[in-house]
Amino acid sequence: MSKVTGRRQAREWAVQFLFQTEFNPDDLEQALDDFWSDEEKKPSERDRAYVDEVVHGVIEKRREIDRTLSKYTKNWDVDRLGVLDRTVMRVAVYEMLFRGDIPPVVSINEAVEIAKAYSGKASGRFVNGVLDRIQKELDRPARTVETDND
Repeated sequence: MSKVTGRRQAREWAVQFLFQTEFNPDDLEQALDDFWSDEEKKPSERDRAYVDEVVHGVIEKRREIDRTLSKYTKNWDVDRLGVLDRTVMRVAVYEMLFRGDIPPVVSINEAVEIAKAYSGKASGRFVNGVLDRIQKELDRPARTVETDND
């Protein structure tokens, strides 16, 4: 697999961190400090800010995100989903609901690619199906960013 850079890498870091918090729900700020102390991670300021914002946002909005997921995961309680699939979809749903600067189609495509890379093609198809159903009911365009018209 080729080295991933930019926003994709930032999304992967967000997924990795949130995945680890599923098993070790430590003090968030200390866990983030520990996560970033890994010498192999060299995020730009922009990417680190994105990861930190997404991590905090997913944790803060988790109930709302999980309610949204549960509406579209037919016959599957969110807690019964695979931890990786659930984490990837939480990041994507967070972006779709709370990050108007990211087109939903980008969030979906990135989530599918991350799921396939870490879990396999079947996981990618599952993630795509759930997120696509969510996107179709959003009150925003799939391929463009939101702009303030106030």
